[in-house]
Amino acid sequence: MNRARIVLASLVVALVALAVFALAAGSYALTPAEVLGAMFDPDAGFARTVVLEWRLPRVAAALVFGAALGVSGALFQTLSRNPLGSPDVIGFSTGAYTGAILAIAFAGQTAISGAAGAIAGGLVTAFVVYALAYRGGLAGFRLIVVGIGVTAMLHAFNTWLLLRLQTEVAMTAAIWGAGSLSLVSAQTLLPVAIVVAVALAATAALHPALRQLELGDDQARAHGVPLEPARLAILVVGIALTASVTAVTGPIAFVALTAPQIAHRLTRSAGLPLVASALTGAALLLAADQIAQHVVPTGVPVGVVTIVIGGAYLLLLLARQTRRRRP
Repeated sequence: MNRARIVLASLVVALVALAVFALAAGSYALTPAEVLGAMFDPDAGFARTVVLEWRLPRVAAALVFGAALGVSGALFQTLSRNPLGSPDVIGFSTGAYTGAILAIAFAGQTAISGAAGAIAGGLVTAFVVYALAYRGGLAGFRLIVVGIGVTAMLHAFNTWLLLRLQTEVAMTAAIWGAGSLSLVSAQTLLPVAIVVAVALAATAALHPALRQLELGDDQARAHGVPLEPARLAILVVGIALTASVTAVTGPIAFVALTAPQIAHRLTRSAGLPLVASALTGAALLLAADQIAQHVVPTGVPVGVVTIVIGGAYLLLLLARQTRRRRP
C-alpha cells in the first residue's frame, strides 16, 4: 500500500473519530456507544433527538463545507501555482460576503436572498479579478496580487455598507460575517450539499485538464488542453464551492488556504491531491468547530478559530519562503 492510500485511510479514520466525538460532546454528554445506539436504534429516546436532530446537521455541515473549501483551495492554488492562491486570499470569499450583504440590505433577511447574493457576489468578484489579471494569459502571481487588491477594496466597501444599514440588519450581517455553523439545519444543508456534489462531479471531469495545467502551459497546450476555457471552468467550479458555503455560514477563512498544503505534505504527491484536500478540509473545519464550541469558554463562531489557526499557518509559510530565498 502506497503512502497516499495510507494517508487517505488515516484521514477517514480521523474523520470518523472526530464525528463521533462531536456527536457525543456537549451539555448533554453521551458515550460513543450511546451515540451509535442513538443513530441506529429507533427506541433510543431523547438521546436520538440530541444526536440526529440537534448535533448531526452541524457535524454533517462541517464535513461537507470543509471538504468543499479544501477542494476549492486546491483548485485555485493549482490554477495560480502558488500556495497563497486560495479563494479567501484573492477575494472570492469577501466578494461572496459583499453580495450577501447587498442582498440582505435590498431583498430582506431570507435564506434565499443571502444565498443568491453570495453566489452572485463571488462570481462577479471572480470576473473582475480575472479581467484585471488577464494579460494574454492568466499568470498566477498577477492573479494573487490583483485578488489581494480587490479584497482590500471589498473590505472597505463592506465596512461602509454595514455603517449605512439599519442597526439590526448590520448586526445580523456582521455576526454572519464571522463565519458560523450555529444556524445550519438539515433544511439549509441539503441544497448546499447538492450544489457541492455537482461541483465535485465537475471537478472530477476537469481533473485531467487540471493535472496537465500543473505541467505548465506549453505542456498542457501540446496535449490538447484549451488553456483559457479550462482555467475559466476551474475558476467557476471553485467559486461555486466557495460561494455555496459562504451563503450559509458566512466567510470561513483559511480552511481553503491550509487544507491543500497539509494534504500535499502528508501525501507527498507531485500535485495538490484533491481527495486528500477534501478530507483534510473536512477534518480541519470539524476540529475547529469543536474548539469553538467546547474549548473557548464563551463559545465563538468557527470562523474566529480558523482565522487564528490559518494566521499561524500563514506566518509559518511566509517564514519558510523567506528562509528559502536567503542567499
